[in-house]
Parts: sequence; structure tokens; C-alpha cells
Amino acid sequence: MLPRNLFNVSSMSTNMSDNTQRQASIERNTNETQISVSVNLDGTGKLNCDTGLPFLDHMLDQIARHGLIDIDVKAVGDLQIDAHHTVEDIGITLGQAFFKALDRTGIRRYGHAYVPLDEALSRVVVDFSGRPGLEYHVNFVKGTVGNFDVDLFHEFFQGFVNHALMTLHIDNLRGKNAHHQIETIFKAFGRAVRMAVELDPRSAGVVPSTKGSL
Repeated sequence: MLPRNLFNVSSMSTNMSDNTQRQASIERNTNETQISVSVNLDGTGKLNCDTGLPFLDHMLDQIARHGLIDIDVKAVGDLQIDAHHTVEDIGITLGQAFFKALDRTGIRRYGHAYVPLDEALSRVVVDFSGRPGLEYHVNFVKGTVGNFDVDLFHEFFQGFVNHALMTLHIDNLRGKNAHHQIETIFKAFGRAVRMAVELDPRSAGVVPSTKGSL
């Protein structure tokens, strides 16, 4: 098996001059998981997903649909132990794919969204800053949805931000149903990311930072 920190870019197109093909594919193989991820940041919201974790697949679908991002995820993990390694490593690999696909020249950089679902409401704010940081404020009303441990969603987002090099603030403002709580978070995340990676026609060719780089 390959070392845990090894990942391969199997195909990647990131045009630094015109942002026309914002796509990437990543394979990551460790002693615990074998994961491949492809993203198209200018897609139509299609998800092709097989992780062995149906509830996680459902949440990834929220990112794709609400972010209008095409996402393909294939994962084989040591689920006979638990889901921790698989969920965390999918977050890592998806973050790597976003980092490779996104030329930050001319993007809006910042994005935010409030999303309700019945009694639940969440706010997500993102900054593709080049600096990883996660503020995660979620008090779930119970610890599982079905047999899925909701604590693992923190590991997913931590892995994502560490490798996408972005700042992410997640706040669940209210909710009485754990499924509703996490679904509002993933929907808001997709919409905030969609806003942030959108090309700004007023900033063509400009990096959105006074430093001149992100």
C-alpha cells in the first residue's frame, strides 16, 4: 500500500490564463482507504458517488446540486472498523481536487449562504484565502443519523479546508432534527462555494487580494 500522505493527480486541467477548464481528478491511496475524486467547478450539479456510506452520499449530493459542481467520488475504506478514515479521507481528497481545479485569479473569493430546512437554519461563510481554517459551531440534538456518527462531519470539513487551503465558518443557528441540521449545512456550503468560485466579470485577470496572490 502507498504511504498515507501520498496522492496522485491523475488528470488536471487548470488554465491559469482564462479559467476555461476548472476541472481536476485526484487519486489518494493509503493503508486505510483508496479514493478517487473528480470535480468540475463549472458543472451542472451532477453527482456520481459510491462511498459505502449512503448518508454521506446524500450530503455530497447537496454540495453538487447547490454548488452546480459536477462531482465524482469512488471510495473503498476500512468500514469494518468504522467510518472515520473514509469520511476524513474523502474530505481530504475532495479538498485536493478543489485546490487543483481552482485558479483564484478573477474569482469572487468570498461566499456565504443561509439555508433553512423546516425548523433548522445554518449559515456558511467561505474564503478561498490560501490559508486553511475551520470554525465549526454545531450542537447536534443527537449523535447519529441512522447509524452515521455526526461527529465525523467535523473531520470531513477539517480535511477539506486543510487541503483546499480555504477558510470556512459553519454555524448551525437552530434545529431540532439532526438530519435537518446537517443537511442545511451541506446545502449552505454548496451555495457559498458556488458564490466564491464564480468568476467576477469586473475582476478578470485580477487576483482578489491586496497581496497580489492567494
